[in-house]
Amino acid sequence: MRETYNVPKFMKRLFLNLFPVIFLIILQGELFSQEENKFRIAFWNFENFFDPFADSTRTYNEYTEDGSQHWTMSRFYKKRNNMYKTILAFSEGNSLALLGICEIENAFVAAMLFYETPLKKHNYRLIHYEGIDRRGIDVAMVYSVDKLQLIHSEAIKVRSPDNEIIRTRDILYAKFYDKCNDTLHCFVNHWPSRYGGEKETIPLRAMAAQTLRNKIDSLMNMAGEIPKIIIMGDFNDTPYDNSILNVLGAKPNDMLSDNDILVNLFADKRVLGFEGTLKHQYKWQIFDQIIISRSLLNDYDLLHYADKSARIFHNDNLLIEDDSFGGLKLNRTYIGPKYQGGYSDHLPVFIDIIRCHQVP
Repeated sequence: MRETYNVPKFMKRLFLNLFPVIFLIILQGELFSQEENKFRIAFWNFENFFDPFADSTRTYNEYTEDGSQHWTMSRFYKKRNNMYKTILAFSEGNSLALLGICEIENAFVAAMLFYETPLKKHNYRLIHYEGIDRRGIDVAMVYSVDKLQLIHSEAIKVRSPDNEIIRTRDILYAKFYDKCNDTLHCFVNHWPSRYGGEKETIPLRAMAAQTLRNKIDSLMNMAGEIPKIIIMGDFNDTPYDNSILNVLGAKPNDMLSDNDILVNLFADKRVLGFEGTLKHQYKWQIFDQIIISRSLLNDYDLLHYADKSARIFHNDNLLIEDDSFGGLKLNRTYIGPKYQGGYSDHLPVFIDIIRCHQVP
């Protein structure tokens, strides 16, 4: 004989009253766990982030107190504060998993930014190698030790195979483990500019693209499969220029063939939230891009790209009215020789990565 129990009326009422609250707590917990499993990766060209001290080992000392730019400690602090506030804005107050940067003079300016401002609470670590750039500007990475574990890093030299004298800025490479115990290969680039003519400098950017492609092919051969790769930088070329599209082989999603392994997330400006990352006269261009391997498109994998998360970050601080060519332009530190106290001649870019359906 089956026993039956009569639930007191007050318990029924209590359950019915509490059920919506319990459901909401469970739902919020699920949403929070999804947010905790998402991290942001970004890139920003800082534009001439120099300290104000003269360097006797270099011929380029314009950014000193006695130099042509009259770069003082107070101007340095002004720019530094502009940068950290912007980083907090596009990270939405959270720790970035990884930030690629370029146009920093040395480790000192990076340390002053990431360890001597409110950014210090995010537990960042710096990866930086002194390069051979004529002006002394380098690429670097900053990563969160709470999100990524550094396994290896190196500066990849970019040299012409035909002429050792022809060289440009290094490509920074780092290999990480994330909390899913998955491996992530990251590259930060600052390819040769178009100074001296766009067509005349095409071979220099193709040289950088080929150097990067050689390293990626090497990783492919060692892994025996498509590794998880994130490439970011100021390429000084658009997603449809030869260096990126053909030499590096990074394709828009709608142009991928079965043999392509790299996907350019910044090829379609309609979905990026803004029309470009820098402006020359009246025309916006997308020189700053993040490219991923197609293995990060697998949304069933432990580590994958958060669909449609690629963005060009912009706010009212980074842009001002363009009286010469109309619309908006970038709020720079200098306009020619005139000090303006702004930010950069490039906008930041970012993507989100989802890691693990369940955090271990």
